This record gives sequence, C-alpha cells and structure tokens, in this order.
Amino acid sequence: LRPEGTASCVRACLQHGLIHNQQRKLWYCGPMFRHERPQKGRYRQFHQFGVEAFGIASPALDAELIIMVARIWRELGLHDIHLEINTLGSTEARLAHRAVLIEYLESYVDKLDKDARRRMYSNPLRVLDSKNPDMQSLIEAAPKLTDYLDETSQREFQQVQDLLKAAGISYRVNPRLVRGLDYYNKTVFEWVTTRLGSQGTVCAGGRYDTLVDQLGGRSTPAAGFAIGLERLVALIEEAHEAQRLPDADLYILAMGSHAEAEALVMAEQLRDAFPGLRIMSNLGGGSLKAQFKRADRSGARYALILGEDELQRGVVGVKALRHDEEQQEIARDSLVDLLSQKNFRPEH
Repeated sequence: LRPEGTASCVRACLQHGLIHNQQRKLWYCGPMFRHERPQKGRYRQFHQFGVEAFGIASPALDAELIIMVARIWRELGLHDIHLEINTLGSTEARLAHRAVLIEYLESYVDKLDKDARRRMYSNPLRVLDSKNPDMQSLIEAAPKLTDYLDETSQREFQQVQDLLKAAGISYRVNPRLVRGLDYYNKTVFEWVTTRLGSQGTVCAGGRYDTLVDQLGGRSTPAAGFAIGLERLVALIEEAHEAQRLPDADLYILAMGSHAEAEALVMAEQLRDAFPGLRIMSNLGGGSLKAQFKRADRSGARYALILGEDELQRGVVGVKALRHDEEQQEIARDSLVDLLSQKNFRPEH
C-alpha cells in the first residue's frame, strides 16, 4: 500500500525509461494509505493528485509549480489558503546542520517527548516540526538550518522568491517548514489554511534532486507537489457554504385548488420560455404568509402570486424577494415579456 505518489512515480519512470536524459512533466491521481489516527481532514485511505517534473535544475521550476497551484485555487474560488516556503539547502549543508542539531537535542533529551526521541537520530529535522506546546521554547532555541546554507542554496532560494514576487504570489518564509519525507532538498513549500483545524495543509511539495538516484536511476533533478483531495473537497464545501445556489429562481404562490392547478400550467409555460429556469410551485396549501416564508427560504429572486381573484382577472402578482421593488400585477400573457425585460435568467 503506497503512502504517497512521488516515489511510485519515479519508480514507474525508471521502469519504463521515461526520464532518461530528457525533461518530463507528469501528473497522477489515486488512492494512498497511511497508518494514522483518523481525524478531521485525515484518513487512513485518501486520494492524492500530484504533479512531478524531471530533468530541470532551475529554481524557475520550483516557482512554476507554486504558480500552478495558485491558479488551481483561483479556478476553484478558494482564497483563504496561504503559501509557506523554505529551503533545506544542499546535502552538505543539511549534514553539517544535522550533526549540530543532534548534539543539541542530546543535551535536552529529558525534555523531548516520545516522538522527538524516536526521530532524534533518524530524522532530527522533523523534531523542529513538532506541535507539542511543551517543546516550543526548546525548538525556538535550536540551531537553525539557515545558518548552515551554502551560497548556491541561498542564491537559488532568493531566485524562487523573486519569481514569486514577480508573479504576484504572496508567501511567508517559514524556517521550521521541513516536510515529512526524507528525500526533499532545497525548496520546500506548503499551502495551508485555518479552515480545516489542525490538519491545515492542503498542498505540499518541493525539490527532490537525489530521489531518482536513490531508486537506481541516473542523478536527475526533480520537483513536484501533491494535493489531498479529501481535504480539498472539505475546504471547497466549507468555503462555498454561503455561496450555494438557491433552490429556485421563481416561486409561485397558489391560493386555492384552482390556483394550484393553474400554477402547474404556468410553471411549464415559463420553463419553455426560459430553459433551465428553476421554478418551484407551492403545493399543499397554507396561508399567504406561510407561502411567502417558503418562497424566501427557497432563495428565489421573485415570487409570483396566483389566487382566485387573480385567476378571475387574468393577472399575476409579481414581488421581488431579494431587493426593493414595488409589487405589481401583470396580465398572464405579458408575464414572459416582463421577465425578459428584467433580464431574468437562471443563476447557473
């Protein structure tokens, strides 16, 4: 059972010769599995959409991937997602920092929680990502990776920032952003939100220039990102909760059995005149006040009023429900023209 898609994508590329001395950009989508404690936004089986790019060492690729994700958020109408970036530097920089960090953690081993002690030697950078409130002061005082970065890593990270600024992408440099997988180097990034509680990361990615080599291929620069679809769906549902389409565009109030029958006929005539229009007729009686409440709850823009008096006179009452407009009566055979004049169209 695969826990994520990047390593599987690299394996497939090597198996089928897709990245031999050439640039390649790929995407995938499928189920992943992790043995974690289920909670809001986190499941043991989930689906992941990912993009991977091979053979491009330029920091411009890192920026392009981030800009691509920003476009996805815009297309989905999501705005409350914020970008955090960091650099993990070169292998040499990380090894130098790792040695000093382990020495520092060893001197405070009695203050580390069980998870931190487990990671202290296998992946000490992850200790800095701990959310344990009792360890925050210790983490803040820990040796910083930025103090060990080589000039090339610093220059390339600045290039990424310059490209993001040029593209109008807002971001925050987070020195504690280290990513949970060991194969990352140089640029790493996460898109986070406060709408999903503690599980606020919606998209994460970065550069992994040594992974192809680790899996048996030739040394190949690479970078990518992945989006958890369950979290994304939850975010879309929450963000768009207040923007849901109304149940109806028009609501027909019918007072009396004869009016109910006529309302059904009128609804069909309007559907013919305005294809796609959502029309709801009040069925089952009720006072005029009760029917107006139903019309308001439906989200309709207009209420059409049809009672015995209107039937006898061949007119329909027209009342705006979402803005101030004087209620009026219109001849039945002029109703379509009136709605056309109001530029009435279904809200799709």
